[in-house]
Amino acid sequence: MSIPKRIKGKISRIRDNLSLHEFAGKIEKLSPLPDNTQPIVFFNASTRLEQLSLNAGFSLLISWSFRLDGIPVIYFACRSGMKRCVLGTDTKNPRNPPPCANCISQSKTIYQESITNWFEYSQDEEFDSAIENLLLPGLSSFVFRGIPYGELILPSIRWILRRQNLTDDADTRKIFREYLKSANSIAKSFQVLLEERNPRAIVVFNGQFFPEATIRYLALKREIKVISHEVALQPFSAFFTDGEATAYPIHIPDDFELTVRQNKQLDSILEKRFFGNFSMAGVRFWPEMKSFPSDFWEKARSFEQIVSVFTNVIFDTSQVHANVTYPDMFAWLEDVVQLIKESPRTFFVIRAHPDENRSGKETRESVSEWIKERKVDQLPNIVFVEPNETFSSYELIEKSKFVMVYNSTIGLEASILGAAVLCAGKARFTQVESVFFPDSREKYLAKAREFLSAQSIRIPELYKSNARKFLYFQLFLTSLPFDDFLEESEYWKGYVRLKEFLPSALLSANSETMRIIKQGILEGKPFLFQPKGAENVDLL
Repeated sequence: MSIPKRIKGKISRIRDNLSLHEFAGKIEKLSPLPDNTQPIVFFNASTRLEQLSLNAGFSLLISWSFRLDGIPVIYFACRSGMKRCVLGTDTKNPRNPPPCANCISQSKTIYQESITNWFEYSQDEEFDSAIENLLLPGLSSFVFRGIPYGELILPSIRWILRRQNLTDDADTRKIFREYLKSANSIAKSFQVLLEERNPRAIVVFNGQFFPEATIRYLALKREIKVISHEVALQPFSAFFTDGEATAYPIHIPDDFELTVRQNKQLDSILEKRFFGNFSMAGVRFWPEMKSFPSDFWEKARSFEQIVSVFTNVIFDTSQVHANVTYPDMFAWLEDVVQLIKESPRTFFVIRAHPDENRSGKETRESVSEWIKERKVDQLPNIVFVEPNETFSSYELIEKSKFVMVYNSTIGLEASILGAAVLCAGKARFTQVESVFFPDSREKYLAKAREFLSAQSIRIPELYKSNARKFLYFQLFLTSLPFDDFLEESEYWKGYVRLKEFLPSALLSANSETMRIIKQGILEGKPFLFQPKGAENVDLL
């Protein structure tokens, strides 16, 4: 009789954790006594519960490498230290407690016999009293003892509730208050650690979720270096920065030009992306990619021109950085709808982001609902493409007069394809001149109307070349590979497990990735990887 999948999954989890436990023991035995320098603190309470995620894997492997190199490491770890954590929030029933027991068990597995600063929940009656009767606006702007807790909490609330515009109801306020209390408890414990250990640097996941955002804020106030990391574009790769990982800051030297070989490398990746053959953080958004049907093109031919519009997921942590020209993406869409109504001879195609209805992460404030509630899809010169449709965006870009995006990566790819791209939100790629990015709402609307009425649009030559350089940096230089150490979990989508390798492989002398990260954290060097077979590039 075959074993049910559920049982196989449990067996797989136990086996993977046993492997982690065994390897952690080896690290402890092989690590020399740390030197007397200031320690490096590692903290990632918002990237995993009882399984190893990619970001949790990155953090753990780096800490092991540091320990093997004799560098002191402290794990700042939660032992029921929060009233409610981000991943432990049950949005359907906010009164359900977080799964602390399983999470603590996982932490003990990977942090065994290491220097771990466990923090537990510490109630603060003065703090609790200050927030007890606050409504949503008061909670969002709440400051206590100089720490802007409300501001630090907002990205987490928006992410877990899957919406930008929060509802001022009892459940939202309950989650907000418990996050605030948890952040205050973390702050008190972390301030003690800072006082007692005076760490050299802090390494955190993402830096946007409230546990990591809180300690990042406190460390930066003391002028302690904070390194944040996120999943990068290549499979099993990470992006590290002493800035904000979700903003993806990249410095490209003014004299940097792609060589023939580098252009071929980039074209090889682009060819796969243009056919939907890529994944991000273990998720493949396009299981297939197909052409738009003939009736779509028949309708399009009845108009003078096509404009394609690409939206984002409203709750994504990138939106914190994007909302500069506009207060949020929906405010931008209001202007887009106005342009649609003004331009009856233009065919607009609005495409929802595929992540809007990803299983287990479905947005509660979707573009689909927004479009239907306002009956935008009933306008005669628009077609709305649902997030689950697998039509080729690249085919659409090729046929469009210009492309409108908020801050989606498709804008970067459209620029590489030679399209005129009008960007409304601050995006990762707007840090280089690669798209049209007006600095005010009025200028944005003026530029859109100019494009709509123009016979042709002149695109600066540097936009395409800068877009290619930026994507090359993202794919090949800032994506630090961990595929020598991690592979996909056999049963748990989005999670990883250790490959078979010797602990010595993690030494910075034996791993280019670990050497780059060590030098980046300790010496302030760029977190840049030189791929094998590529020309040496002077990036300093």
